[in-house]
Amino acid sequence: MGGKTSKTAAKPKAEGGQPVLLSGGNPQIAKGYGEEPVQAYIAAMPDWKSALGTRLDALISEAIPGVRKAVKWNSPLYGMEDNYWFLGIHVFTKYVKVAFFRGAGLDPLPPGTSKQKEVRYLDIHEDDELDEAQFTAWVKQAAALPGEKM
Repeated sequence: MGGKTSKTAAKPKAEGGQPVLLSGGNPQIAKGYGEEPVQAYIAAMPDWKSALGTRLDALISEAIPGVRKAVKWNSPLYGMEDNYWFLGIHVFTKYVKVAFFRGAGLDPLPPGTSKQKEVRYLDIHEDDELDEAQFTAWVKQAAALPGEKM
């Protein structure tokens, strides 16, 4: 998974030892590298969003063998090298936002625009049908572009 191992600091826990959910239901997960913090984030995603997070993570991992993973700023990030990320996931009240950090270079463009000209978004709501073939194609294209240093 990369040269770094999971380093996690203690974060507040809600009742039952579960991570605290921030505004919009985004899980508060300690910064860390590797599979463990990403899986902790996915497990803490509320309601239908956890199953979606599991599916997105699987599609990304299948499309990009050896993809690097981390949680920073309470969001899972995916990249080709440490600290250079092509994709991030964030939970909101009514949807899950997938950010393609160099999304302006993808074909076709993901539908959501950003104030940052390079970034494009895919917002997935509970009743949306995920086009897995298109999502996987975007992931493969995004992974081939230079990552965003974060």
